Amino acid sequence: MEILFFASIVGYFAATVLQAAGVTLRKDALCRVARIIFALSFVLHTGFTIWRGVAAGRIPLANQFEFASGFAWSAAIMGLVLYARLKQEWVLMASMPVAFLVLSYAAFQPMEIKELMPALRSTWFALHIGSATFSYAAFAISGGLGVHYLLQLKKGHAEKESRMVQTDYMIYRLICLGFLLLTVVILSGAIWAEQAWSRWWSWDPKETWALITWILYAIFLHQRIRMKWQGKRMAWFAIIAVICVLFTFAGVNKLLPGLHSYAV
Repeated sequence: MEILFFASIVGYFAATVLQAAGVTLRKDALCRVARIIFALSFVLHTGFTIWRGVAAGRIPLANQFEFASGFAWSAAIMGLVLYARLKQEWVLMASMPVAFLVLSYAAFQPMEIKELMPALRSTWFALHIGSATFSYAAFAISGGLGVHYLLQLKKGHAEKESRMVQTDYMIYRLICLGFLLLTVVILSGAIWAEQAWSRWWSWDPKETWALITWILYAIFLHQRIRMKWQGKRMAWFAIIAVICVLFTFAGVNKLLPGLHSYAV
């Protein structure tokens, strides 16, 4: 099982490097090889996830290692699906590093399989935590696209060019998806908390930072829809907002222990 896991990390890393080289040097052959390696790494990662789930007898999302692995897996599949639809190399350039970096973070977490604590034995488990992995992946990829957008601006591309407009719109669509899924996370978590602890909301650090993240992206959507903000400042917004996502994902568990500390 560990061979599949570490092979996935190596594959994601190789794909990221080759993709960056292919895009920079404008070598389509390197990009094709990167896509193949990335897809194969995703298959290995999927095999690892299934194997761990069978070994644990449950959905493998119960601790920080498993959640990080699920986060990386979600980023990989979202990148592959978006590329299949758009056929744009910059989509993979944003998603490949996310999959590699998050899975690398997982490698530093305790990997042993543990029994689910009673509070986690709920029908809400898959919906709540599964939605969180895809929500975080959408936000992280949108941040990566924000970086891509700013780099293209630095190279002299105009904001009204079709590729720039498409990137800007994809950032917006990914944040819409992430926001919707984060709403599901918060609502399902509130219902689950009421069943487990007899209260809908306890201002636990994880809950509080999830709410802060939700409000931050709500501001993004408000500025985009109502104030018609686009382009450079929204790219910066997407990048900065990812910092909040990453703190909610990892920082809270390490620095602000609470009811969700079992996820460490």
